[in-house]
Amino acid sequence: MHDKHLYEYAVVRYVPRIEREEFINVGLIMMCKRKRWIKIAIEPDFKKINAMGACHSEDDIANQLSGLKLVAEGNRSGGKIAELDVTERFRWLSAVRSACIQTSRPHPGICDNLDETFDYLVNELVR
Repeated sequence: MHDKHLYEYAVVRYVPRIEREEFINVGLIMMCKRKRWIKIAIEPDFKKINAMGACHSEDDIANQLSGLKLVAEGNRSGGKIAELDVTERFRWLSAVRSACIQTSRPHPGICDNLDETFDYLVNELVR
C-alpha cells in the first residue's frame, strides 16, 4: 500500500508592472510538511518576459529568482530564512508581497509521488 502525500504548491511569477497586475509564471515551489520535503524550479522565459515590456533587466530578475531558490533549498547563503524548517521557508516564500517577484496563493493536493507530481505541475504551469 502506498502512502498518499498531502502537499502544497505556489507558482512563482514575474510581475513587470505591479499596477497592471499582469504576470508570467517563472517557477514553482512545492512542499510536503510530513515528509519535510521542499522543491523549487525556476525557469524564466525571457522572450515572454521581454515581450511584456519588462522594466527590470534579465540579470536583476535572475538574481531575485536565485535568492528564492537559495531559501527554498535551505542554502545558508540565502540568509537566516534559509535556515528555517521546510514549512516556515515555504510560508515565507509564498507570502503575499508587492514586488516584481510574487507567488500565487498556495494550493493543496494529494499524490502518491511528490517528484512526479512536482514535474507534472512544472510542465503544466510554468513551461
